[in-house]
Amino acid sequence: MQSTNTRPQDQPAGRNPVGRAFFASLTGTALEWYDFAVYSAAAALVFGDLFFPSENPFTGTILAFSTYAVGYLSRPLGGFVFGRLGDVIGRKKVLMATLVLIGAATLLIGLLPAYGTVGIAAPIGLVVLRFAQGVGVGGEWGGAVLLSSEFGDPKRRGFYASAAQIGPPAGNLLANGVLAALGAWLSEEQFLSWGWRVAFLLSGVLVAFGLWIRTQLEETPVFQAIEAAQNRPEAPVREVFRDQPRALVSAILSRVAPDVLYAMFTVFVLTYATGELGMSRGSALTAVLIGSSLQIFLIPLAGALSDRINRRRLYGWSAVAAGIWPFVFFPMVDGGNWGLLTLGVIGGLVIHSLMYGPQAAFVAEQFAPRLRYTGSSLAYTLAGLIGGAVAPVLFTALLGAYDAWVPLALYIAVTAVLTVTGVRLGRDADHTEDEEFEQGNKLRAEAAIPSSHPS
Repeated sequence: MQSTNTRPQDQPAGRNPVGRAFFASLTGTALEWYDFAVYSAAAALVFGDLFFPSENPFTGTILAFSTYAVGYLSRPLGGFVFGRLGDVIGRKKVLMATLVLIGAATLLIGLLPAYGTVGIAAPIGLVVLRFAQGVGVGGEWGGAVLLSSEFGDPKRRGFYASAAQIGPPAGNLLANGVLAALGAWLSEEQFLSWGWRVAFLLSGVLVAFGLWIRTQLEETPVFQAIEAAQNRPEAPVREVFRDQPRALVSAILSRVAPDVLYAMFTVFVLTYATGELGMSRGSALTAVLIGSSLQIFLIPLAGALSDRINRRRLYGWSAVAAGIWPFVFFPMVDGGNWGLLTLGVIGGLVIHSLMYGPQAAFVAEQFAPRLRYTGSSLAYTLAGLIGGAVAPVLFTALLGAYDAWVPLALYIAVTAVLTVTGVRLGRDADHTEDEEFEQGNKLRAEAAIPSSHPS
């Protein structure tokens, strides 16, 4: 039996599977995160009034951010279902399904009537569709990471895996850019009435583009090796919990601080700037827009840097900086100066990039190759429950309860401690693991000896 596995350098001339995989991972994840980010921005700016009307603005905002949290709470379901399928039926098929799911949910949100039209059915529908978004994102991340990194050179995994990490800031940039443009072109009444819906309806076009890109790809060399040797895991979720618990705990904790820091400087900062500092919606969005645009370049640079120096060390020191920066940021912006707000957002997102760029490689390399989709997806989604899911709600609640920024900064500092702990529990990269794994599977395939254990 001849193996179907080929590394990128063995592909026919004129084809560039590594480049196509990098682009497909980046664009597909960006399109899905456009859908996710446009919801996040809308939750901060309009959903409180339209779907959760209340005499107390804090109450409406908290309820709107609660639906934001639903998107994180549903991610583990996506991680369990799609993560398992990714290790059993392949990366490509699962990534097509997740893109369709999140795109359809976003499109329907754009068509959803507000509370004033259908009453309680409006927030219920919003929660259901947000849940579907979260399921799709929960299954997307692990596959997108593997799509690019398993085609590329394992010694450059930090850079190649960062393709999936560029997606969130790119999607956030696109989402906030669309909302900012709509806010500039339309009156306040028009924007609240129908303008925000345009950003959601654009999802249909974007998803079609993403699907077209992903159909052009083959399966990754690692999964081809698994398939050829009939070495697919039968119960990958159980195997991860039974055989790799330390890897799972390390990967989960490593994601907490980046999630919370990102929620602060791309979501809650919109509420803080408009509600506490008296800035306009357009000014706050512009600050986030600038910071997100820089991340598109900073994240792959950070991923590449982690290939040259110790990845865990870079990650750990960046987490320490994440715990310190809020104590600089809040006094800096207290006067309501837009320039200082922008500088503060940029500082926060630079620190986030230094963690987020290496993160995909760090998480993926904690797990054995045949369990990577499942392990990475579980870590990604379970971390969201204690990180990004509750962050905007806690930020809002803490500010409402104490009317001070110190509790917010302390909260971020605690998450930084958790992430440093997770990084210390993790293992360093083993660049030979993929090659040895593929070679072992190739020998099994040629000898026609199925195996249920990694080499």
